[in-house]
Amino acid sequence: MRPILMKGHERPLTFLRYNRDGDLLFSCAKDHTPTLWYADNGERLGTYRGHNGAVWCCDVSRDSSRLITGSADQTAKLWDVKSGQQYFTFKFGSPARSVDFAIGDKLAVITTDPFMERTSAIHVKRISEDPEDQTADSVLVLESPEGRKRINRAVWGPLNQTIVSGGEDAVIRIWDSETGKLLKESNVEDGHKKTITSLCKAADDSHFITGSLDKTAKLWDMRTLTLIKTYISGVPVNAVSMSPLLNHVVIGGGQDASAVTTTDHRAGKFEAKFYDKILQEEIGGVKGHFGPINALAFNPDGKSFSSGGEDGYVRLHHFDSDYFNIKI
Repeated sequence: MRPILMKGHERPLTFLRYNRDGDLLFSCAKDHTPTLWYADNGERLGTYRGHNGAVWCCDVSRDSSRLITGSADQTAKLWDVKSGQQYFTFKFGSPARSVDFAIGDKLAVITTDPFMERTSAIHVKRISEDPEDQTADSVLVLESPEGRKRINRAVWGPLNQTIVSGGEDAVIRIWDSETGKLLKESNVEDGHKKTITSLCKAADDSHFITGSLDKTAKLWDMRTLTLIKTYISGVPVNAVSMSPLLNHVVIGGGQDASAVTTTDHRAGKFEAKFYDKILQEEIGGVKGHFGPINALAFNPDGKSFSSGGEDGYVRLHHFDSDYFNIKI
């Protein structure tokens, strides 16, 4: 499995997202410029210029026509995927950390960081069919109980009925997306012990996985918030993803960015580790990044995956045939 090394960002990667067809890959980094790549050969298609700060997150609509990005410049922007033009900017008083389109792409959930006197919040915005009709109004704003702690990720639950969030207070919360009521919280026994860095849904929205700085990733039932599995990584987890094809979970991480310069680059455990989803056993790893892995994504066909690192590279891996026959 020879990786394709994709150079295009000059700062650390923050997020990777495939479109639904699996032919396009969107990458976000701290260099202000989300980038679009062909997912089969790693060729760079173009960039989305307009942000004035690190871009933390992105999502692409089901028909691959529009992109939403959230940035440290305190905005979330809507873009035309094909032309690269931005057609709307949501302005907040604090950095936009996470963005996620609802099923049907008529709504988006955006989380904002605590900043100055503002607390962290989850905003639900309506996305219009026609860009001309787009407004900045929030349909719903959810204030986090732990307002001074950042919400790192919020995604839509099954049928857009709920919103699932996780962040620095290490608690996963499920909210009613109609009323804004808090429905469930993860408990102290099952839950993470440190900041939740990442959250990834299964293709069918039945379960999701979270990664944390407590060196574990956990698999949860999306409706009941029951803990199903725990995967022990040995290093702080920055990114998690699940194979849509096989029962595999991939986990990436490494030391904190602040600690990296103090160690030899070979000493850091910068590999994407694969685990059997059910048996919780590690089944293999893919090395290659010269810094912690900050982003992971599986292609929707399950035949390739990509990783983005603190080193500014995106590495695209197409699996060999023997990967599909791994037996434990």
